Amino acid sequence: MAAIETEADFAAWMGSIQARVEAVLKHSLPGPQHAPARLHEAMRYATLEGGKRVRPLLAFAAGELTGADAGRLEIIASAVEMIHAYSLVHDDLPCMDNDVLRRGKPTVHVEYDEATALLVGDALQTLAFQLIAEHRLADAPGVQMEMVRVLAIACGSRGMAGGQAIDLESTGKQLSQPELEYMHVRKTGALISAAVKLGALCGGPCAPALEQYAHRVGLAFQVVDDVLDAEASTATLGKTAGKDSKQGKPTYVSAMGAARAKAFAEELRVGAHAALDSLGGPTQRLRQLADFIVLRKF
Repeated sequence: MAAIETEADFAAWMGSIQARVEAVLKHSLPGPQHAPARLHEAMRYATLEGGKRVRPLLAFAAGELTGADAGRLEIIASAVEMIHAYSLVHDDLPCMDNDVLRRGKPTVHVEYDEATALLVGDALQTLAFQLIAEHRLADAPGVQMEMVRVLAIACGSRGMAGGQAIDLESTGKQLSQPELEYMHVRKTGALISAAVKLGALCGGPCAPALEQYAHRVGLAFQVVDDVLDAEASTATLGKTAGKDSKQGKPTYVSAMGAARAKAFAEELRVGAHAALDSLGGPTQRLRQLADFIVLRKF
């Protein structure tokens, strides 16, 4: 009974955070009543009413550990989610992964056009930094500047953009596990790690153990994504299944096999839990999110 109650409590917590972030995003994104109307409509199409909001959930969970104000967390979580949405829009473009389905609906360049999709990504990225600039998210100005730095690195050539570049260069190649980790720590893990760090910084310092947790769940997210891409259906994923294999993308499944990839994801989950053991304060939500990331089956 206790396990059922805990599961229900976690689901209720997730739902409340997802709804809160959705409300902030709706308020922060320009509406189509403002020119240029079509661009603003497409930005909302790309960002609202979709996704699990894993990064905002991680930001809130990390902020709970440092006693961060929920008003600060909703802003930083929304900024991170805008960056994530922008990355998906650009990821789906014909010049990148050329996908037509995202979150169960046509991708932005299909619903609108390629030029609009490009501008949507550009505008979402700059709006994320505008949000951080317009709100007081830390007690000390220096900490808030550090938050800008953390997010910028996570987005750039040493983070998400760099990881995507390596991914494109690696198509048709067989990468070793260390090479895959080098790529995915940047492509997927960097923004997930940033979400944890930024959530914590809204309330206090980000402990090294929390950074270790963030690294492990960020990598685990990609490992599980690779497994699901190979084993789940398009209908359950909300995006094109089996795309990586068809495009010759190196994945943990192609490098290790599905069974070993699943075992590796479990190792990362256990390691994420272990990283939290040395921390005082409430870590339950962070633990539950590590479980959710690794054990999700859609």
